[in-house]
Amino acid sequence: MVVGLIILGVITVGVETKIDRSLIDSSGLLNASLLGWQLIYILPVAVLTNDFFISGFWMRTFASKTDKDLVIGTSIATVAVTIILGLVGATGLLAAWTGAWPGNPPQGGDIALFLLLEQLPAWVVGIVLVMVVSLSTAAFDSFQSAMVSTGSNDLFRNKLDLLWIRLAVVLIIFPVVVVALKSPDILQVYLISDLVSASSIPVLVIGLNDACYWWRGFEVVVGGLGGLLTVFIFGTVYFRNAHEGAYLLLLENGLYAGDWSVFGESTVAGQSGRAIAERFSRRVRRCTGRWPSLGRRRLWPSTGLSVASSQAQGAEI
Repeated sequence: MVVGLIILGVITVGVETKIDRSLIDSSGLLNASLLGWQLIYILPVAVLTNDFFISGFWMRTFASKTDKDLVIGTSIATVAVTIILGLVGATGLLAAWTGAWPGNPPQGGDIALFLLLEQLPAWVVGIVLVMVVSLSTAAFDSFQSAMVSTGSNDLFRNKLDLLWIRLAVVLIIFPVVVVALKSPDILQVYLISDLVSASSIPVLVIGLNDACYWWRGFEVVVGGLGGLLTVFIFGTVYFRNAHEGAYLLLLENGLYAGDWSVFGESTVAGQSGRAIAERFSRRVRRCTGRWPSLGRRRLWPSTGLSVASSQAQGAEI
């Protein structure tokens, strides 16, 4: 369905839209800009770290028969997603060069795709609408399944009846819909989640390395919270105002602030979180002679410096 949607959109946009060449230079979209260079770093980091929180990806990862199958599937998906995102992203340029955006009265750039669709025939818009709704429903279904699986297995260890888990998921959907409808800018919600993931995921992936067998949940939690705290400190220093520093955590100025605040936030969140987790963990071990752990309400003895001992302790958790 995705391939059909892309093919239909590319053909109809190529046939029906007329580019005004005089708008290409006047739009300035092909000129280098500070934000453009910043997004080369910000967007890959945001997308990559945020994907770690998508349970559907993990479900498909664990469903792979072998590592080779996983590499092949991931490679194919990467190429396909890159092409699709490139085509969808180009619609913003086409909307500006055809005069569909900003429109009269001027509209935000986040709806440039829909302004471009208005120039297409009604039957094309109808097909695209049906396909988009179908894809959204399919994605929502996968998200629900992932929430049920995570709640049942990770939170309650399969000790709670599945019916209650599904009921809880249904109840959670209501506030999610309210937030989606009431939020002044849905992009801000995504950016906040990207900030949380950017501060915690770099700390988490360290524990996936066999050489860092001693890295546990304690370091991940401390690093994630430390990354968010460092973002606040960075915002306070950058804006010379604690209030603005707190606003930076909520990204009140959005992604297109036109300064170095968002770039600094994305950079500081992950790097500082890793450093804080490592130093805090070392300090705890130095002061107590024990390994901090979140698995139980106690500290691991510091004799667990060997790989075998660490693996045994992890098995207990």
